[in-house]
Amino acid sequence: MTLSPAARNTLALAAVSLAALMFGLEISSVPVILPTLEQQLHGDLRDMQWVMNAYTLACTTVLMAAGTLADRYGRRRVFVISTIAFGLTSLLCGWAQSMPVLIGGRFLQGLAGGAMLTSQFAILSHQFRDGRERSRAFAVFGIVFGAGLGFGPIIGGAIVALSNWHWVFLVHAPLALLTWALIALGAQESREAQSHKLDRAGLLTLSLGVLGLTYYITQAPESGYADPLLLGVLALTVLSLIAFVRVEKRHPHPMFDFGVFRIREFSGAIMGSIGMNFSFWPFMIYLPIYFQSALGYDTVTAGLALLAYTLPTLAMPPLAERWSARYRPGWIIPLGLFAIGLGFLAMRYGSARSDASWITMLPGALLAGCGLGLTNTPVSNTTTGSVPASRTGMASGIDMSARLITLAINIALMGLILIAGIAAHLRSVYGAALDGTQLRALAGRVAAGDLSAAQALRLPGQVQEIAREALVHGFGWVLWYGGLGVWVLAALSLALFAPARAATPAAGAKAEACGR
Repeated sequence: MTLSPAARNTLALAAVSLAALMFGLEISSVPVILPTLEQQLHGDLRDMQWVMNAYTLACTTVLMAAGTLADRYGRRRVFVISTIAFGLTSLLCGWAQSMPVLIGGRFLQGLAGGAMLTSQFAILSHQFRDGRERSRAFAVFGIVFGAGLGFGPIIGGAIVALSNWHWVFLVHAPLALLTWALIALGAQESREAQSHKLDRAGLLTLSLGVLGLTYYITQAPESGYADPLLLGVLALTVLSLIAFVRVEKRHPHPMFDFGVFRIREFSGAIMGSIGMNFSFWPFMIYLPIYFQSALGYDTVTAGLALLAYTLPTLAMPPLAERWSARYRPGWIIPLGLFAIGLGFLAMRYGSARSDASWITMLPGALLAGCGLGLTNTPVSNTTTGSVPASRTGMASGIDMSARLITLAINIALMGLILIAGIAAHLRSVYGAALDGTQLRALAGRVAAGDLSAAQALRLPGQVQEIAREALVHGFGWVLWYGGLGVWVLAALSLALFAPARAATPAAGAKAEACGR
């Protein structure tokens, strides 16, 4: 069967959009089922963190390498292989009967998802050359990807309510099969005649550094910050990151060209990438725990409550585009980050009220979601638009890597702060009745949503209500961290953008910075 070019483009766009939907769902539908996983697979907070971080770290590891491999061996080929692998690893996650198997499956799924995401952009860029068609294709891709992120919580909650948590993962197997069929019919094969060699040393050192830092932050609350094994991991992490910088400065075609950070518009936009994933996305991992354990909502109700947090991210991008064109991204990106921080502080107030509910959290959740939607598109456009055309792929890779690395580290940091806040409240109530080991263990169980864990210790008072109060207190610490931290990043972004706003032609500043 011979298809017209228009029909092939339609099928290719459908395949890429379906893959984007799967990738978005795997980020936003899984958090709402984490409390269910904690109960049914007998996990703890660390397990829940690693269910998300295994996926995120694996995506980071493969992101830059997949682009090079796609350029050399064929973008369609890499997309087909990664899509099939995504479907198979989703089956592994869905069939998991223990937390270690699920975490391992999530890591493999993340490897496939990162390669799939990278090759999606490459296929769209090659398949749609006409300016109008290209804009339309990327707009459709963005809408579908955003829908996966925005509606993921309620989709995950509904799947659990109608069936079980396994289908949150298993559903991707038939979707991957359909994607493979569409891409086989529609996508053209393309490759670079002179592709660069894979930066293996940079890839290895960066992966070891991020993995080591995340592992240290995640394990330290239980094992102790001075644990010899963890100190060894921390030393290896520092050495790996130092080695990464040295390798990238000497490599002829580095995955991270540090020269682009001399372009102030690029650096200001990267602060936006870091800011969004410093607070908004990592907190989405913990928000279902608050809704289900502190407020007592079921999975579906928690998913519905999360829509107020995610749906504004879909509504704001058109406004962000218009405002960026009128007022420049140097104002809009810091403004979006400031709105995220203000939303977090409003959620802090709403969560601490005696009549706390999703209604009291609603203003802050909406404000944070609007801030994210205001920031996201200008960041993506500015990171690629502020560098020479020959460096747009590398700039996009740095942007995505900054997001995923920040997300992984802050999932771990928010868990650490949540446990510390819970432990502080429990210590103020029980004092010497709990030794250090008992306190850390109990705080970890409460942080995972197990409010009945204190009953086994035969502590006095209404232990379940005290545990709930401790959980709310811990969430207050996390919200302070997310709100004030993103304000610091907003100020840094504003400061970095300042000279670029004053300069007349951005291209002149760009060329000058790149020529140094």
